[in-house]
Amino acid sequence: MTTKQEQGVYVVPDISVKELLAAIPAHCHKRSALRSSVHVFWNLFVIGVFYQVATYAAALVNPTTLSLPYPVLYPLARFSVWALYGFWTGLFATGLWVAAHEAGHQAFSESKTINNVVGWILHSALGVPYHSWRITHAKHHASTGHMTQDQVFVPPTRSEVGLKPFDPKREDLNGASVSDEVKKELWEALGDSPLGATIGFMSYLIAGWPLYLMFNSSGQRRYPSGTNHFTPKAAMFAPHHWGQIIISDIGIFLWIAALVAASYTFGFATVMRVYGVPYLWVNHWLVLITFLQHTDPLLPHYRASEFTFPRGALATLDRSLLGDLGSVMGWIGAHATLGISETHILHHVCSKIPHYNAWEASAALRKVLDPTGLRLDGAPGGWAEMYRVYKECKFVEDEGDVVFYKNAYGLAKMRPVFNDITASDSGIEVDK
Repeated sequence: MTTKQEQGVYVVPDISVKELLAAIPAHCHKRSALRSSVHVFWNLFVIGVFYQVATYAAALVNPTTLSLPYPVLYPLARFSVWALYGFWTGLFATGLWVAAHEAGHQAFSESKTINNVVGWILHSALGVPYHSWRITHAKHHASTGHMTQDQVFVPPTRSEVGLKPFDPKREDLNGASVSDEVKKELWEALGDSPLGATIGFMSYLIAGWPLYLMFNSSGQRRYPSGTNHFTPKAAMFAPHHWGQIIISDIGIFLWIAALVAASYTFGFATVMRVYGVPYLWVNHWLVLITFLQHTDPLLPHYRASEFTFPRGALATLDRSLLGDLGSVMGWIGAHATLGISETHILHHVCSKIPHYNAWEASAALRKVLDPTGLRLDGAPGGWAEMYRVYKECKFVEDEGDVVFYKNAYGLAKMRPVFNDITASDSGIEVDK
């Protein structure tokens, strides 16, 4: 018996960089240090308000001012107050992370000096080696979706996950069909229980970012063992990057020193409550947002022969962060994180456009992209979508120039087709 998958068709785009950029109004490229700074200070102000409200609310939770039926409810109530503070502060602090990311793209200001100073301060304050990550992130933008050049979220291949070689007699290379025997073999090797999948993606959200920085986890597999973002001689850096990596490391050293000093002065519990929990939420949002932007059964990945910059830039999705919780939460998610999830395709087409112009630029770009039939929007970003994508995206084939994720049964939701612009009426039928 054979199981078949009804597949969608992905028409590999042939649009040029010139056509993409021509769709964007010229004024959208204008960068303003003042306007960018307003957004940074707004997020800082909101975070300050959260702290003041949490401090005030936690102080009210005592027998003198609040009557609760059981004594144990008082510490639980205070824990709930600070848990809410951690969640909301982490969300808006992610906006600060995005502002630093824009500085790394030289989108914060017209001044390279201002960009690098602001980016170094903000990213160092969030435990990110500014220049080190800026360099590898630029490589990600240059090679998005490239199987051997992209820097992160590179799909594992069949051989890399330890599966038996592809058998053309029992399965389809594009994942349209698979024999029941192979289907069973793949499920036994890759299948997740709901609990296992939940633990898997949640651990990824919690530890994925620091593991990538320190050990290249989920990064480019051709890099040697021991690759990290803190060693100037790491494979992804050039000799002239040496000084920038050291400056980045100094920022991380000062960050750690500040946390140690704060813990000594105010106590570790206080530092963890005020800074540590929001910091973990920032890491969580960063991984969730970026993973869902670049990972989905709908998205292609390219090998060298078929990769172009426009194809890579369009191999991503716009998603409404928190939109699965309703339109209000979707608006809050976009506002707090400066629309990085909602305008991501535009960001890959032109990363120097600041977020406050990205909405208009994205709308203009879509007028050119809509007629191509490309899928531009993914499902809203949240835990449910993270769970679905984690379950459905297991591996890609070792062969093929345009590949799509297959699930634990060896089935893929999409197959690639090409626009044949060279075909002529030769008397031979061309399979469209």
